[in-house]
Amino acid sequence: MGIKFRLTVMNFLQFFVWGAWLLSFGKYLGATLHFSGEQIGAIFMTLGIASLFMPGLLGIVADRWIRPDKLYALVHILGAGLLYYAAKETSFDGLYWVMLLYLMLYMPTIALDNTVSYCILEKHNYDIVKDFPPIRVWGTIGFIIAVWLIDLLGWGMSNMQLYFSAAFSLVLGLYSLTLPGCPIEKSKAKKTLTQALGLDAFVLFKNKKMAIFFIFSMLLGAALQITNMWGEAFLHDFGKIAEFKNAFAVTHNGILMSVSQMSETLFILTIPFFLKRFGIKKVMLMSMFAWVFRFGLFGIGTPVGMGLVWLILSMIIYGMAFDFFNISGSLFVEMEAEPKIRASAQGLFMIMTNGLGAMIGAYGSGVIIQALTHNGIRDWQTIWFIFAAYALVIGVTFMLLFKYKHDPKAMSTVKH
Repeated sequence: MGIKFRLTVMNFLQFFVWGAWLLSFGKYLGATLHFSGEQIGAIFMTLGIASLFMPGLLGIVADRWIRPDKLYALVHILGAGLLYYAAKETSFDGLYWVMLLYLMLYMPTIALDNTVSYCILEKHNYDIVKDFPPIRVWGTIGFIIAVWLIDLLGWGMSNMQLYFSAAFSLVLGLYSLTLPGCPIEKSKAKKTLTQALGLDAFVLFKNKKMAIFFIFSMLLGAALQITNMWGEAFLHDFGKIAEFKNAFAVTHNGILMSVSQMSETLFILTIPFFLKRFGIKKVMLMSMFAWVFRFGLFGIGTPVGMGLVWLILSMIIYGMAFDFFNISGSLFVEMEAEPKIRASAQGLFMIMTNGLGAMIGAYGSGVIIQALTHNGIRDWQTIWFIFAAYALVIGVTFMLLFKYKHDPKAMSTVKH
């Protein structure tokens, strides 16, 4: 087998493992384990906690002591054990700590996957910029297929989703042991703990423009995982209404939700055009207002008729909402940060969005949903409109406060 095919399998499994539980987990916690909104939010908050520091810490381990490919394999094998244990756990306290430990291992593997892929491609004289994206897109496809399988097998409200993910995490760990090795680079080994955690990039907060950007990254980061957390639970609740009980969007809500990830693969391809034509500020505003529509369309959507059209449009808009922010934001950091702290600045961007932002969004959404739950019935329309209003306030405020003039020539000189 060719090396690109072998890396494609690795990337496929990397996100297959995540897709097997991420979208359906909130539904399982609420409908099967009967956790409250606050408890579900707290468990999903572990994703943000893990993203705060673990990618940096394991990055140091991979840079200094354990080869990235070996560490990647070890983490997935250990993660398989934790997912297996999580499947057996039914108490809130027990599941909270198991998922925190698991995500402390899994979240760093997203970066390690890139590191291992880049290393192996370089060793085999491939062009990373040209050859990695077609490999990485299979990760998104793996995520989608996992979601479909969990849905079609009827495991969305069962702990089988965790057993299933555990099995493929073990497969991935063992498979990655067969890949070519990636030696530790001495230049990377000199990286300090402060640099690895992105802390030296906090100097960027002295710049007003960058400070505004990072604060809004955190605020918008709170929205990034809300529909992944609650989307299937929202659609599942329509099953309590006789009119909608047998609708496809209810019985196969995972498949409908996966349209969001399909949309991602398409919108990624449009980003170069939009960035060059409109500039980073406008592209980020497109993302922010896309979140308004993402939430608002959930608020007016139903599983049948025109309501289903609104839900499908919301899934399509997700690609713009998610990708335009993440990729354009990362590119803005690349352009504005000094070369010596660019890596740390990217780490800081991740901390603000997937760390602090995700924590705020997970716990805050849980509190809001719990407050709007009465006698076991959630007022989903009001819930989604609150989230839409939140995104609207962020977008309007960002538009007024963030000063940036688009320079197409500067954009064309940025190196990826």
